Amino acid sequence: MKPKLNMTTRGPSRKEVIIPMTKSNTELIMKSAHKHIANINECLKNFNSDIIADFICLSNNGIIITTSCPANVTELSRIENFLKKIDNIDPVSIEVPCLPKSKSYMKIVGLPYNSKLGVVTPDFIEGVLNETHLFKDVTLASKPHVIKASSKSDKVVVWVDIWDSQSGSVAKNIINHCFNIGCFVTAIRGTNTNPSIPQYKNCWKWGHLTLSCCSHISRCAKCYGAHITKHHREKVWCCMYNKKAN
Repeated sequence: MKPKLNMTTRGPSRKEVIIPMTKSNTELIMKSAHKHIANINECLKNFNSDIIADFICLSNNGIIITTSCPANVTELSRIENFLKKIDNIDPVSIEVPCLPKSKSYMKIVGLPYNSKLGVVTPDFIEGVLNETHLFKDVTLASKPHVIKASSKSDKVVVWVDIWDSQSGSVAKNIINHCFNIGCFVTAIRGTNTNPSIPQYKNCWKWGHLTLSCCSHISRCAKCYGAHITKHHREKVWCCMYNKKAN
């Protein structure tokens, strides 16, 4: 039985077709919006489509066409082709129409903060997800967010936001599955928007903010040495050289 999700954000209706385009194209279409709606419906009718375009409105980066029911891939293509053939329009700047998406939230548990893999970083997790079959056709909405399970824990929680359908169908196929990160078996859980345990990026200690930090030394996020993170490689090579010299 697939899990019931509560973490998909509310967003625009699936009965809207989002079409990004330049401002000049937008202005040209909106001047005769009523005519274009009529012509779009005629075009869809000729291809035996059941949907009806109701009206066109402006969006932040283009236009939105509201329809009687969600459009399929073929109908989106028909609408795109019609718009590109409008007189004086710049077809190159009209992007592929799409239906609205929303974010689904999940977390990866069961991973130690520091192990043979080294300190877990967002870039490392993103690289692993790109190579994992569960995330093959998944688009991340932002970089993974790595935080400790608690200020005294040696385990981390990796918060992952993905672009999903309004029903959360992508997340339903992923959560409660297990996969490998290195030699560790981790599990994916559904969740709400990620909370955050504060971590001051000077001493890299968890559970306190900048104003409550008593440390006067900048620490490296990778090795916790008494140097800033960007000098990590330089310091490591220096230590290795000194050991060989001795």
